[in-house]
Amino acid sequence: MSSIPSVKQEILNLIEQLPENKMPEVLQFVNFLIYCQNQSFSLNLDDKTSKDSQVDPLAEFIGAVTHGSLAQNIDQEIYE
Repeated sequence: MSSIPSVKQEILNLIEQLPENKMPEVLQFVNFLIYCQNQSFSLNLDDKTSKDSQVDPLAEFIGAVTHGSLAQNIDQEIYE
C-alpha cells in the first residue's frame, strides 16, 4: 500500500495534468469529500454520546391524532 505522502504527491501530479477549466471541479469534489467526512464524524459522535437517549422522531407523533384514521375513505375521495 502506498504511503500518504506518495499518494498526496501522485494526486498533485495528476492535478497538474488537468486543464485549468477542470480545477473548479476538483475543488468542488475535495470540498464534498471534506463535507462527507465531517458529517460522518458528526453522526458517529452523536451515536456514541446519545445512543441510549436517542428518541424515535415518530414517537412524539404517536397519539397526536385522536379523531380516527386519517386515511379513512381516502379511496372514495381521490377516485370519485
